[in-house]
Amino acid sequence: MTGMPMTNLPKTAKADDAQAVSRTLARAFDDDPMMRWFFPDDSSREAALGRYFTTLFTRQYVKHGVCERTEGAAAFWVPPEGQAKAVPDAETVQELQDILGDRAPLFRDAVEAAAEHSPQGSHWYLAVIGADPATRGQGHGAALLRSGLAKADAAGLPVCLESSKPSNLPFYEHFGFTVHEELRLPGGGPVLWAMRREPSPPAGG
Repeated sequence: MTGMPMTNLPKTAKADDAQAVSRTLARAFDDDPMMRWFFPDDSSREAALGRYFTTLFTRQYVKHGVCERTEGAAAFWVPPEGQAKAVPDAETVQELQDILGDRAPLFRDAVEAAAEHSPQGSHWYLAVIGADPATRGQGHGAALLRSGLAKADAAGLPVCLESSKPSNLPFYEHFGFTVHEELRLPGGGPVLWAMRREPSPPAGG
C-alpha cells in the first residue's frame, strides 16, 4: 500500500478557510441532484452554492462541528454533543432563504421532511462531504471519510448521513454504510437515501 500524498492529509478547517472550503464544495456539489433542485440555474449555481456553503460553514459547522479539509475536499461532521447547537438560527435561516430566492420554500419543506426522519440515539452525523471534480480519484474524499469514521469508532458510536446521489451509495457502502431508509423529498424533489454505519473497533484495539 503506497503512502498517501501530503495533499490528501486531512487538516482542521478553520473559519479563515471559508473561501477555499466553499469553493471546493460548490464544485463538488454542482452535479448533486438535491443541489440542482435547489439551484436549477446552471449559470448561477456555482456562485450560489459558494454562498450557501460559506453560510453553513461559518455560521454552523465551524462553531459546533468537526470540519476538516484536504487540498481538494472538505467534510463537516457533527458529534453528538454538537447536534442540538448545529441547527440554523433565525439569522442563518434568513441568509439561506436570501441565497435560495424563490426556491426557499422547497428548501424549507425538504429540511422539515428530512427532520422527521432524523436518526435516533447517540451518533456522529456526516453533514457534508465533497471533493472538487478536478481531484476525484486521488483519495481526498476517502481520506476525510476515514478520519471522521476513526473519531466515531473511537467513541464507539454509529455514523449517519444522507445522500441524494445514487452513484455515491457504493462509495459509502465500501466504508460500511448501509441504506436504512429512502425518502422522496416533497414538491417533486429527488430521493434522499439515509445511511448508517455501525462502529468498528479502533485499529489495534
